[in-house]
Amino acid sequence: MPSGEAFSDKQQAAIERARAEVRERAGLHVSVYVGALGAQPRARAEQLLAGLGAAGADVALVAVDPAARRLELVTGARAARRLDERSATLAALAMTSSFGSGDLAGGIVNGIRMLGEHASALSR
Repeated sequence: MPSGEAFSDKQQAAIERARAEVRERAGLHVSVYVGALGAQPRARAEQLLAGLGAAGADVALVAVDPAARRLELVTGARAARRLDERSATLAALAMTSSFGSGDLAGGIVNGIRMLGEHASALSR
């Protein structure tokens, strides 16, 4: 998880634990990027996802630029079949709510878990 934002060991562990739980429970791979997204945040997030190569097809990427107060959520082709637009929007709203109260790591953890719950529900 590349990060421009320093997380404590406890916060980093919580994020990694959420990623592992979602991967195991829902079969959804979630990647997290925290750092500058530049002048075209959506394009940068898509570029980051593309940088994962073929594995990116199974990934939901959560890209957060805390300085610019931006969140981008992009999905690879196979991951998109497991997450609809409504699910992604709800997860993004939950994350931004936490970010607004100053809880970056907690927002990411909650967002990852929500994505996993929605992916599980849609794959049943």
